[in-house]
Amino acid sequence: MLRARSSVRPERWRRADVVVAVALAVALVAGGVLVWRTSAAATTRSVTAAAGSFPPPPLSQASPPAGFAEAWRAASPGTPVPLVAGPAVVTAADGEVAGRDAATGATHWSYTRDDAVCTAAIGFGQVMALYRNAAGDACSELTVLVPSTGARRVYSNPNALPGTRLLDSGTLVALTGPRYLQVVRSDLVKTTEFGTVDTPDQPGRQPYPDCTLDSFAITQGRLAVLERCPGEDQDRLTVIAPDGGSDATAPEVLFSALQPGAHGQVVAAAGDRVAVARPGPARLETVDGQGGVMSTTPLTVPDADLTTEPPGGVAATTSDDRRIYWWTGSATVALDRADLQPVWTLPDTRGPGVRYGDAVLVPVPDGLAVVDPFTGTVTRTIAVDRGGWTGPVQPAVAGSVLLEQRGPDLVALRPA
Repeated sequence: MLRARSSVRPERWRRADVVVAVALAVALVAGGVLVWRTSAAATTRSVTAAAGSFPPPPLSQASPPAGFAEAWRAASPGTPVPLVAGPAVVTAADGEVAGRDAATGATHWSYTRDDAVCTAAIGFGQVMALYRNAAGDACSELTVLVPSTGARRVYSNPNALPGTRLLDSGTLVALTGPRYLQVVRSDLVKTTEFGTVDTPDQPGRQPYPDCTLDSFAITQGRLAVLERCPGEDQDRLTVIAPDGGSDATAPEVLFSALQPGAHGQVVAAAGDRVAVARPGPARLETVDGQGGVMSTTPLTVPDADLTTEPPGGVAATTSDDRRIYWWTGSATVALDRADLQPVWTLPDTRGPGVRYGDAVLVPVPDGLAVVDPFTGTVTRTIAVDRGGWTGPVQPAVAGSVLLEQRGPDLVALRPA
């Protein structure tokens, strides 16, 4: 009589399998490559850099050079602005977030998922990558990576939608949205939420549900939101404490006040002040810590610049230790960081300025205007061939390398 072959493997075989699996895991870790499966539908691959191996950006220069030459470019539709974190220039395309050498564009680390990147940003000095979920209808996979190595530090599942922007205050990060926003701390624990909560644990915790959240700005201790609410024909400016106090489900509202006129957009926040731009006529209003308009300054920009919200509800700005440089859509306006008052305006530009040594470089149609940061005087223009790109340009600096986000592409320019 034939005996059925046993499906139980001998103990010595099972021990051998364990030894092989452990050896393989050790080899992958030693090589800086980790692959793990979080579900049947999503595989993550992480290629890390050894600690201390990432080269720093080229040394900064005291003044802008005579010219720039393209050093490298990479697809990066997931970065609304150039991302410089520690030694890395970060790109995000499809499912990959990569830490690149500023001088050469060489990839030193990468983090890849099957799902596409919704957006990436710098928060808490780390790299934050927000991915779509498996269904593709939400952005609910948030990962924090170490800039120098690409190692995954922490992970969470926030409630966010495509179009979300990540706004960093230095200690907290807000995830924006047209109906709902949330704020997280460095361990990605939610500190507060605001807006329309789909399935609240405790109904009635939100002061202004069912409003449209149009534009945002964050600073240390304050998050400003310009809302449009049912039954109100004026903008409502609400400022909340992003750290949320003791209850993340009930935002701590510092003030909420109807503002004169409609169709405004939040430009920036500093201290207890918020700058709001409005059309008809074009003007910049500075709002104090109680919601009152402190000052109104005319702007020499077209009304059309201010009649629609900026992409993602976040104004195109950069900043240095004294100025905030705001691109209205056709002009660059320098604001004093202390009181948010306009200092100078440069018309016919393609993006906000960025500090480069002792000057500000402002993208213009034929290159880069070299601007005195105090007076706004253009001293010269550096020619840059953008290969037919005529859209917005978001600049940043990594050492002496100038970075330009041109739509879905990141372009690095070296002094020439």
